[in-house]
Amino acid sequence: MNSYRRLHHIPLRLFAVQAMIAFSCMYGYGQDYELRGFPQLTHVILDYDSVIRKQEIDLIMGDGNYLTVNHQVKNMTFVVSSLPGYEINFFLEGYDTKPSYHGDDHIKDYTNLPAGPYTLILNYTTSGGDSGTGEVVRFRVLPPWYLTNVAKVSYPVLLLLLIWYLFERMNYSFARRRYMLEQIINVRTEELIKEKEKSEMLLANVLPKWTADELMAKGKATKMKYNFVTVLFSDIQGFTRIAEEMNPEVLIDELDRFFFHFDSVVEKYNIEKIKTIGDAYMCAGGIPEKNRTNPVEVVLAAYEMKQYMARLKKEAEQEGRNFWDIRIGIHTGTVVAGVVGHKKLSYDIWGDTVNTASRMESSGEAGKINISGTTYEFVKDFFVCEHRGKMPVKYKGELDMYFVAGLQEGMTDDGESPNSRFMLKLLTMKIYDVEEYVVKLFEDEAPPNFYFHTSALIKSVSTQIDILAGAEQLGEQDYIAVKIAALFLFTGLIDDYDNPSMLSRNRADDILPRLGFDGLTIGSAIEMIEKFYAGTFDTRAMMILHDSVYDYLGRVDYIRLTEKLMKEMKETVTIRDIREWAADQTEFLGSHEFMTETARMLRSVPAGTQVMNLAAFFAKGQ
Repeated sequence: MNSYRRLHHIPLRLFAVQAMIAFSCMYGYGQDYELRGFPQLTHVILDYDSVIRKQEIDLIMGDGNYLTVNHQVKNMTFVVSSLPGYEINFFLEGYDTKPSYHGDDHIKDYTNLPAGPYTLILNYTTSGGDSGTGEVVRFRVLPPWYLTNVAKVSYPVLLLLLIWYLFERMNYSFARRRYMLEQIINVRTEELIKEKEKSEMLLANVLPKWTADELMAKGKATKMKYNFVTVLFSDIQGFTRIAEEMNPEVLIDELDRFFFHFDSVVEKYNIEKIKTIGDAYMCAGGIPEKNRTNPVEVVLAAYEMKQYMARLKKEAEQEGRNFWDIRIGIHTGTVVAGVVGHKKLSYDIWGDTVNTASRMESSGEAGKINISGTTYEFVKDFFVCEHRGKMPVKYKGELDMYFVAGLQEGMTDDGESPNSRFMLKLLTMKIYDVEEYVVKLFEDEAPPNFYFHTSALIKSVSTQIDILAGAEQLGEQDYIAVKIAALFLFTGLIDDYDNPSMLSRNRADDILPRLGFDGLTIGSAIEMIEKFYAGTFDTRAMMILHDSVYDYLGRVDYIRLTEKLMKEMKETVTIRDIREWAADQTEFLGSHEFMTETARMLRSVPAGTQVMNLAAFFAKGQ
């Protein structure tokens, strides 16, 4: 079959070429030029379809151009004039490696020529032995658009764009995956936080906050000794007999009802619930936050518990139902507190105080609060107590006991609830806890370069508040607020020496609720701190605060204190010009006046003398 194709290829090609030439002559495209005396190119046929005449070729090449052929042309046929006695050789520069001998064949085909410039050289040899070059034809096969120079230049750009696109898409994909992972992490984190909060809340309900925090941080809690704690025990009179006769579900519901109310009462007075055992309820004041008022607060809580049970008993009697009576026993003393257990943790207290409080309960009577003689000494100014005498106590001998009968005269308005006078007296006691806290804060946390603002200054200002408030007959509510403001006034300096106002307010707002102060008192104290730093002394309380803080200006040790203040400021805020600071202090001292009559009377050294002493001090220092 291959032989058949070779035998028939040339005749078919010649037929097609001759047909194209005949067609071109028929329509005026024939040979209209004069043939020279050597073989010449007459036509170029493209894909056996289009014919380019000699005249057109000469015209293009005459301008120095190349004959241009589109890359889509797959076949180029060169037709050469045939002269008798001439043999023709074709040589295509850029494609052929050697001339092709064609004898008297005057047709040459080139198929699928690559893009690029070519030169067709027609060599001839005559029968007489002469040879030469008949004609030279220059033509160019155009490359496809994707191989043009413009395309080649654009490929790097397109490649860069593609790389950029892929990079951006990869970044987008990565960012999207990261965002999705972050969302998953956020959801998981929120879930963990919620679970952690639930765990912390559950732990806080079982343990005191500081104990729970220590337990979560260290895995164990330190046992601590408290020297001033008031322990309360209560139980139900004849509970064993009641439990045998009563439906268990009703029994548990009633106990839960009582204990729920007891929980709200002890929380109200910052008392720590320890545990319940059957019908027994145990709590303690003065732990974990130490305070001086816990005997009063525990007895007050017991008084509310007794009143609550009395109301329920009255309602039950009116409905013809039997009801329960409770006994309450209270004692004040030393305990050890801590966490026991490894899996099921519980916060408990131990010591003789606990045993004595239990004996107070068992030695009491239904519907009454039985307190020890020790507790009585701390609460007698608040409560009316009936002395029972010395009562025998198992393993203790005889102990003084008292029944709490009610609130002292003037401490209640309705015979049951404490009034404002009661609460003000209680808050006045709490101030000593605040002072102790602030003094300890300065001793433990104040920087070592605090030479002037020390715990000694806090005590001095606090004492001066007491003196001026008493002499100026300041009201109890204002006294409590200004006393607290004076104690917290300089606490902000510990964290920010340049802007202490806000930090002092925040510390007061954080600590005072934990010490049992109400919102009204806290708000008044914070307002006074703000006014002091703003230089607003528009009330008698603010004047007393002003004179208490600046009391050192009229004291005999003023120069020594000023030296400490200067040393402190040099190391904390860096006094750039000591002379300027000295001038400011001298001007302030000369223009300062105490605002209350009592402070003016108590001044030890006149202002003029202090100015001269200050000038001498600075002169000596220079």
